[in-house]
This record gives sequence, C-alpha cells and structure tokens, in this order.
Amino acid sequence: MLNLPNILASIRIVLAPLMFWVILNPQVWVKNGWDITWNYYFAALLFVLASVTDFFDGYIAREWGQSTMLGAILDPLADKMLTLAAFLGLMVEGSANPWAIYIIIVRELFITGLRTVAVSEGISVKASWSGKIKTVAQMFAIGFLLMHWPYGELLLWIAVIITVYSGLEYLWGFKNALLRDIAK
Repeated sequence: MLNLPNILASIRIVLAPLMFWVILNPQVWVKNGWDITWNYYFAALLFVLASVTDFFDGYIAREWGQSTMLGAILDPLADKMLTLAAFLGLMVEGSANPWAIYIIIVRELFITGLRTVAVSEGISVKASWSGKIKTVAQMFAIGFLLMHWPYGELLLWIAVIITVYSGLEYLWGFKNALLRDIAK
C-alpha cells in the first residue's frame, strides 16, 4: 500500500545511493572551483534529510494508523541502506575505521537474518531501546565523520559498542522468545 510513511521510506532509499556517490566524488566540487568542504556539507545535508524521513515515517505510521506490511519491510531496509551507504562511503574515503564498519555491518546483517527467522517462526522481535539508541549513536558518528569534525572516530567506536550490545540484546530476546514458544 502506498501511503505517506512508505513514500518517506522510499525517499530514503533514493537518497542513500545519492549520498554515497557524493561522499565518493569530492572532485566534482573541487574541479569546479569549490572548496572540498562543500562536499562534506552536501553529503551531510543529504544524510540529515534522509534521517528526518526516518523519524517522520515511523511517527506518521503509528499516529495516523498507516502501518503496513510493506512499511515494515521498507523502513528497516531504508535505514540499513542509509547507514551502510554512509559508513561504506566514509570507509572508502578513509574517514572511518574499516574494523568498526565491518563490526557494524556484520551486526546489521546478523540481526536482519535473525529477524527474518523470527518472523518465519511467528516470533515478534520488536525494536528495543538499545536498538533505538544504537541508531542515534550511529547517526551522530556519521554526522561527525561526514563533516570531518573532531571526535568522529571516538563517536564511531562508541556506536560500535552500542551496536554490539543491542545485537546481543536482540539475540537474547530471540532466544527467550524461542524457548517460550518451545515450552508451549
């Protein structure tokens, strides 16, 4: 079903590869006589716009009763595309530690697989507070890294720690839900 939350998630899906391209092509700005910081600003602007759609699609879906199965698939897909585009672009550009990015990607793929198994088993594994905090921590790290501000690398490693913790929490919740299901 096409509704405003799904349109917002779709916009995020389009903005993610555009931001990735901008991160990887600073020469476009420099070649035209602009300072390279304009590349940082534009990539950060795209990231902020996409992040705002993330907040509003969820809010509108809940508040206006527009939650759909398509939205349940599009929203996390768009989230992953946005954060992974930013992290991979920053890593290739040399602004983000490859090990930190590897850990984040592995966690995201693992939890996506876990959620898929949970859904196939009829188990609901909803987003936890640590998952929401993980998202905020990753967004702050991405913002600082995109702008080449101090402490971006520190924020990235803080995001990694929170990311791992939230992944373990999801795993623990899935295990407990599976054991409850078996006990029935």
